[in-house]
Amino acid sequence: MPTKPTIARIWRGRTRRDLADAYQAYLQAEGIPPLLKTALGVQQLREDRAEETWFTTISYWPDIEAMTAFTGGEPTEVHHLARDAEFLIELPERIEIHRILIDERGLR
Repeated sequence: MPTKPTIARIWRGRTRRDLADAYQAYLQAEGIPPLLKTALGVQQLREDRAEETWFTTISYWPDIEAMTAFTGGEPTEVHHLARDAEFLIELPERIEIHRILIDERGLR
């Protein structure tokens, strides 16, 4: 039986609309692959607003220990990608860690 996630790690960042496509490609090339190799699952979300675009990356983990092993230390610390400062309006200062209370994904 597959391991079910008990933890969601959520990162959010925003960029200018004119940089959004380039940043999305960068995130998908550099930020997502390491998560895909280690996390139980990954979602990347995009919200285009009038002047800026918000990106949210959610990774799912079996427990805090697995997340800590991936981050190499404190899982709530932000680990910026090399070009984040070039793309982002401001560098995110925190990561959200949530316990998963309900995990139902059936489509009806």
